[in-house]
Amino acid sequence: MKIKYTWRIIVGAILVLPLLNSCKKYLDVVPDYVATIENAFTMRKEAEKYLFTCYSYLPADGNPSANPGLTSGDELSLIYPFVASALQPPPYHIARGFQNVVDPYANYWDGTQQGKKLFIGLRDCNIFLENINKVPDINNDDRRRWIAEVKFLKAYYHFYLLRHYGPIPLIKENLPLEASNEAVRVYRDPVDSCFEYIVKLMDEAKDDLPVTIINETDELGRITKPICLAIKAKILVTAASPLFNGNADYSSYVDNRGIKLFNTTKDDTKWVKAAEACKEAVELCQEVGLKLYTFIPGALQTPLAPETITQMSVRNAVTEKWNSEIIWANTNSMSNPLQILNIPRGIDPAQAGNTAPRGQMAPPLKIAELFYTKNGVPINEDRTWDYTGRYGLRTAVNTERFNIEEGYTTAALHFDREDRFYANIAFDGGKWYGYGQTDDTKSITLKAKKGQASSQQVNFSYSTTGYWVKKLVHFQNIVGANSTLTIRDYPWPEMRLADLYLLYAEALNEKDGPTPEALRWINLVRTRAAIPSVETAWTTYAKNPAAYQTKDGFRKIIHQERLIELAFEGHRFYDLRRWKEALSVINAPVTGWDLDQATPEAYYRVRPIYTQTFSLKDYFWPIRENNLTVNRNLLQSPGW
Repeated sequence: MKIKYTWRIIVGAILVLPLLNSCKKYLDVVPDYVATIENAFTMRKEAEKYLFTCYSYLPADGNPSANPGLTSGDELSLIYPFVASALQPPPYHIARGFQNVVDPYANYWDGTQQGKKLFIGLRDCNIFLENINKVPDINNDDRRRWIAEVKFLKAYYHFYLLRHYGPIPLIKENLPLEASNEAVRVYRDPVDSCFEYIVKLMDEAKDDLPVTIINETDELGRITKPICLAIKAKILVTAASPLFNGNADYSSYVDNRGIKLFNTTKDDTKWVKAAEACKEAVELCQEVGLKLYTFIPGALQTPLAPETITQMSVRNAVTEKWNSEIIWANTNSMSNPLQILNIPRGIDPAQAGNTAPRGQMAPPLKIAELFYTKNGVPINEDRTWDYTGRYGLRTAVNTERFNIEEGYTTAALHFDREDRFYANIAFDGGKWYGYGQTDDTKSITLKAKKGQASSQQVNFSYSTTGYWVKKLVHFQNIVGANSTLTIRDYPWPEMRLADLYLLYAEALNEKDGPTPEALRWINLVRTRAAIPSVETAWTTYAKNPAAYQTKDGFRKIIHQERLIELAFEGHRFYDLRRWKEALSVINAPVTGWDLDQATPEAYYRVRPIYTQTFSLKDYFWPIRENNLTVNRNLLQSPGW
């Protein structure tokens, strides 16, 4: 059988160099159960299947076992309480400091340990682009759209690899079967070249993508122009950030050609390009009607307190599928397993014996302390809030009943916090609106001290810190009898408007400082959260009221705003790295409450769980050492 391309087209020595030495004849034969490339592009129907094959490599970011952003950092993953003999999710081992070069966890380079085979995905994208023009029964508009979608996917897969591994080989086209051994011994490309190529693909794709999805029944989740522009903005903000822009830590990272893979001189024009990309994306998103989501109670719901509505606006911005704020939701990754891991056992006292909820994904105490006070400033900055007494006890009164059960004694840390705190995090004595209840005066109270419904009843379905993630759980879920659990599923939100607004504020500040325009975009997010503007909050309540008036001070504010607004959505992991703040933030003890105690006085004692370590080499992951044996032109990631 003679064909121009084979199903096992070489992407380079990254994966398959040994085949060239021993299996070249095999490569000339396509197995009987695999369609030839010609057959895949003889008609529209088959070509469309290949298009969806290209989509199939999208990482399952709604799966905590596959999304490094959820479980490889310091936000959730470190405290995932399985029994010792249970299979741990691979990214959890990264958080524990067990990443390795023999069989790396969450390996997106080779497609093992829950990582997708992204280099194979790039190969399939190239096959599609090389052959789509052969399909006879497809109109030009659809052809251009499909090409644009695959160019976007190709760019995104490169970007996903770049964020994890730093410089990567660019797979611009597939090598022909007759390529020499030397040709397939590819090199990593310099970081700047990687970003330039990725952005080039985005620019080639954007104008042939639909502005909105018309056929929502069949096409929601496919790439649109707003998605393309928003992700391009994120890519350019990443390229301008300290990890990639003028990073002197990698001055000696040079390949055997003498080429430096990092430019160690900071280039401020990268922030200009990032700001321009953010502006273009924001303007298009607004033009097509995207806006920050606001919860509107349904006809069957009783009137809700203002704080409940605000908290539901925060929660449903993530969990209400296809809401007004979602720029890109990944239909390849649904939320059902993630929600089960976040619902506490015993959350509904009437169904306390239901074993379906797992409640395993536990935020540490430092994440609970991350959120602002009700005045919109950090808890250690608010002049009116007792920071030193935060671990003391306090009993809720009637005015606090929508957040904490009246008469219940809990930590002072849980009082007088912003609504995003109560929307994101559940705690002992805290209220949890939903689970079939439409009246927020009757919301369920989570009770977690020893002997109570949500305490450690078994050795694997509990929170090891005394906190749970409320934000990722749809409010209309029902915990039923006999271990039944009804889940309102939603596709994982890869990008929402609040994320884009905060990227824009960050880029503007890095470009020009705290201008009114930069303040505008962060204040839109704060307004939805029902907290004062940056100017009002800091001027009125902060110990350092002028902090927002300098670039450095406003940068710190923007960073904390992102960590709060996007908490538990997988962004913190990447943001701390691109800002080069992971070394100082992650190297700290992970703590929670003393779960073995039944009284408030004993329960609310800070208990160390684990000390997480992070070193310079952890900014980028290693590639499997076998790849270096196969291809000596590849450099191992710095420090490994």
